[in-house]
Amino acid sequence: MRFRPCIDLHGGRVKQIVGNTLTDDGEPTTNFDTDKPAAEYARRYRDDGLVGGHVIMLGPGNEVAAREALENFPGGLQVGGGIDGRNAESWLAAGAAAVIVTSTIFVSGRLDRDRLESIADQVGRDRLVLDLSCREESGNYVAMTDRWQTRTDVTIDAATLGELSQYCSEFLIHAIDKEGQITGIDGRLLALLTDIVPSQVTYAGGISSLMDLDTILRVGKGRVDFTVGSALDLFGGSGLLYRDLVRDWSAA
Repeated sequence: MRFRPCIDLHGGRVKQIVGNTLTDDGEPTTNFDTDKPAAEYARRYRDDGLVGGHVIMLGPGNEVAAREALENFPGGLQVGGGIDGRNAESWLAAGAAAVIVTSTIFVSGRLDRDRLESIADQVGRDRLVLDLSCREESGNYVAMTDRWQTRTDVTIDAATLGELSQYCSEFLIHAIDKEGQITGIDGRLLALLTDIVPSQVTYAGGISSLMDLDTILRVGKGRVDFTVGSALDLFGGSGLLYRDLVRDWSAA
């Protein structure tokens, strides 16, 4: 179990946003907003040896900040948000360790396996991460795309993730309705991921305290990594101290 740091970008700035308020219309609810550039966070992660974190571009206007972050920690960060077959290789060339994709492998909410196979062939399985952030519906967890606004036909289950793991090296999965809420993790989703994910997975959403990290370690059996945003003092939170996570969870 490792701490995977994040740099979430919105409008070119480092922010922490309540996930289910991110829409095409209007401003999302924001827990944290700073003048500090993304590159400063990248340098800090680099200096602390935190490999495998991610830069997520939430909408347009974030490309410059994302590239600056990658330049300051080449090979240390994954990048996601608007990645597709037209730009994936340029992001790898810019220093990304891997590209994170979601929307490009779906058409009208349906998984397009030809697109998935194409981008996996293009960048290589070892440099592809699938973001299957999800929402609970009628007892199942359903993957969402387009800034978490579009429902897909992908259910988070063993058969589906077993198939998709042939194309990627990792999964990144946010509990969307917990994201930015700082109200505790989705324990049911965590237990499900522990049981069914055949490859590396990073959980995000609702982490608020050391108790939540203990739960992830126990329920996840040490196999599930985590990323934390709004609760972290680095992003204005009070539930978790960045220095503690670096000390205790920087290595598997």
